[in-house]
Amino acid sequence: MTAADLILTGGVVRTADGRRTVAEAIAFGGDRVLEVGTAEQVLGHRGEATQVRELDGAAVYPGFVDVHNHHTQAGRADLYELTLKSTLSLDEILDRVGEHSAGLPADAWIVGSAYPSTMMAELNSSAVRRRLDAASGGRPVVIVEDSRHNRWANTRALELAGIRKGTLPEGGVTPLDDTDGEPTGILLEAAGIPVEEAFARTGGLTPEQHRRSSQRGVELLGSYGVTAFQDAAVSADILAALHSLDSAGELNAWVVSSLTINDEIFGYDPVGEPLVAMGERYRTRHHRPDFVKIFLDGVPPARTASFLDPYLPDAAHGAHFHGTTTMDADELYGWLHRVTERGLGAKVHCTGDGSAHLLLDVVERLRSEGFETPVQIAHGQFLAEADIPRMAHLGVVADISPFIWFPGVIPDALADVLGAERAEHLQPNRSLIDAGVLVAGGSDWPVSESPNPLEGMQGLVTRADPLGRAPGVLWPEQAITAEEALEVFTINSARAMGLDDETGSLEPGKSADFVILDRDAVGGSPDEIIDARVLETWFAGRRVYEAPAHTAG
Repeated sequence: MTAADLILTGGVVRTADGRRTVAEAIAFGGDRVLEVGTAEQVLGHRGEATQVRELDGAAVYPGFVDVHNHHTQAGRADLYELTLKSTLSLDEILDRVGEHSAGLPADAWIVGSAYPSTMMAELNSSAVRRRLDAASGGRPVVIVEDSRHNRWANTRALELAGIRKGTLPEGGVTPLDDTDGEPTGILLEAAGIPVEEAFARTGGLTPEQHRRSSQRGVELLGSYGVTAFQDAAVSADILAALHSLDSAGELNAWVVSSLTINDEIFGYDPVGEPLVAMGERYRTRHHRPDFVKIFLDGVPPARTASFLDPYLPDAAHGAHFHGTTTMDADELYGWLHRVTERGLGAKVHCTGDGSAHLLLDVVERLRSEGFETPVQIAHGQFLAEADIPRMAHLGVVADISPFIWFPGVIPDALADVLGAERAEHLQPNRSLIDAGVLVAGGSDWPVSESPNPLEGMQGLVTRADPLGRAPGVLWPEQAITAEEALEVFTINSARAMGLDDETGSLEPGKSADFVILDRDAVGGSPDEIIDARVLETWFAGRRVYEAPAHTAG
C-alpha cells in the first residue's frame, strides 16, 4: 500500500463525489488523493514519514472552484488602484479622490472602483464632472461602475482619450449635458474603451505589474479556499502573466482562461481571432486557455441588456425598448462554429432573457449539425421559463453569480429599469437544477466585493443576504440545498470548465486540492454557512494559505 505524506482524521470530509459521500479521514501522497474513508482504512497508508493530523471536528472540503471571475482586475485593484465602497455618497467619493491624489505627480492617473449603478443619474452632468476635476487637482481620473461595464471619467481623462463635443466614441453610449452639450463623463459599455486605451498609453501597468496583479488575485482567492477558477475574459497580458507564474512554479491554482472575442468594456488589444490564435502558446500544466468569451449584451441598469419584454418607459428609449445584442444570430453562429473547429468552449455573457434566448437558438443550430462544443451562459439571471428545459436538452451550462443578486445596489438598479416584479424573479436556480441543467458557481469578483464561495453558497440556500445588510428573501421557491450549493462551487464548476478529471471532488487519483474549515458549514444551520472560517488551503499537495491565527497540528 502506498505510503501517504499527509493523513487527516477525526473530522468531517465532504467529497462532492456525486454520491455526497461523507468520510472521517483522507490520505494524500505527493500531489494526489490516495484514499478517502474510515480512519482504519486511511491509516493503512501510514508510513514512517507520514504526517498524521487530528482535525478535532474541523471539516475538509474539495478546494472551491469559481467558474467566473476576473482575478487580475481584482489583484490590480488591490495593489494599484483606489478602492471605493459602493455605499459611499458623491461627496465621500470626491473626498477619497482628493486624499488619494495628494502627493501624486501632476500627470498621474487615478483609477478607482466602484461607483454604484444607482448613482449614474447623479453623476451624469458637466457640473459633477468639474467637481471630479477639482478633487483630482486636474489629474486624469476614471472610476469604474460596480457592474464593471460603465465608467465615470473627468475632463483630463476625456481629453487624453480624444473624447469631446463633436468627437465621440463609435461604440457604446456617451451622454451629453443638456446645458453645454459636452460629454458628462459617464461612458456606457464600449464608450469607455478609449479611456482605457489612453491609460495604457500614458500610465498603464508594466509586464511585471500585470504578473504581480495576477499573482495577487490568486493569493486572495486562495485565502477563501479557491483552488481552481475560470477567468471570464483575458487579454494577452493576462495570458503572459499566467504562463510566467506557472512556468516558475508560482501558480497556485488551476486556471481556465476565456479568450476575449469582442471587447465591450476592457480595452484589450488584441481581441478576437488574433487573441484566440495566440492562446495555445500560453498553455501550461495548470493553465488551460480552453474557452472564448463573447459579450452578447450589456447590463440591465444601463439598458444595454437584451430582453424579450421591454424595459420600463423612459424619455430616452420610449415605451417599447428591449435592448440589443452585440451580434445577430448569423454572426454569433459564425464565431461559435470557428470556436468549435479549434476545440474550444464558449462563455457567453447574457444578462437579459432575450440574449439568452438568441444564444440557445444558435446552440440548437450547432447541435443539429453534430457540434458538441461546451457552452456556458454567463450570468443568465433572467431566463424565459421555456428556455430552462432547452438549456438542459442542449447541454448549456448555467454560470451563475449568486453574490450580486440580492440585496444591494445592483438589484435596486434592476428594479428601476424593469420594475419590482420582474427584478424579484431572477436566478431560477431550483428550476435549473430540477430541469437537469449543470449549474456552476462563480463570484464575478471584483464585481462582487469578495470571491468567498461560502457567501455564494449561503445565498443559494437561504435566498437572503448572507452578510445581513438587509432583510427579506428573494423568490424563496428557488432555494437549493446546502449539499447542492457545495456541488455548485466544487464539482459542478470543475465539470463546466473541463477540469473534473483533475479537481472539484476528493477522490483517489485526483489532485490534492482541498480546504480545511473550522466547522462543517454544510452540516450546520443554513444561516451560518458564511461563519465557517478557512483555516488552510492546499493546492496540488502543498499548503498555499494558512489563516494568520491558525497553528497547524
